Amino acid sequence: MSTDLRLTLTTLLPRLRRFGLALTGSSADTDDLVQNACERALRYADQLRDLPRMDAWLYGIMRNLWIDEVRHRRVRRHDDIETAHAVIGDDGEATTDSRINLGAVRQAMANMQPDQRTVLMLVCVDGLSYRETADVLGIPVGTVMSRLSRARQDLHERLTSRAGSEKVALFPLRSAAAGRDRTRSA
Repeated sequence: MSTDLRLTLTTLLPRLRRFGLALTGSSADTDDLVQNACERALRYADQLRDLPRMDAWLYGIMRNLWIDEVRHRRVRRHDDIETAHAVIGDDGEATTDSRINLGAVRQAMANMQPDQRTVLMLVCVDGLSYRETADVLGIPVGTVMSRLSRARQDLHERLTSRAGSEKVALFPLRSAAAGRDRTRSA
């Protein structure tokens, strides 16, 4: 029976390879899978009940081997070294600076007048439009705009005065174009 088994196995190799390629999608993985399946079939030949249906038996062996391999790969999965830059944590200095700046902004806002702070929060943090803010507060749109303007100016002054004593990175209130015009005239 051993000679018949080996002869049948040899004639099935092209079909096993096609099936392996369908399972793995890779010719290298297919070669390994077919080799492992053939080794297992030869080792456990005494379990084969129907030699003419050896193809079905081998397909089952290949399928089970591939399932085991996929499970092992999930456990042993390693990323390429090129992906390591994504694993590196945040820049500690930048994170610390951001937290310091956020703390300074929170402190400055806590010391603002409540009506200005409320308008600033609704428009700049919550993203409400001037009309929506006016409706929420029950005030005219013009009042929202004037309070917002005063709140932004007040916040800027508080952070600028703080920046003199501590390092706080500020964003200018003027647009980039206005800043360029000012630097040209200086």
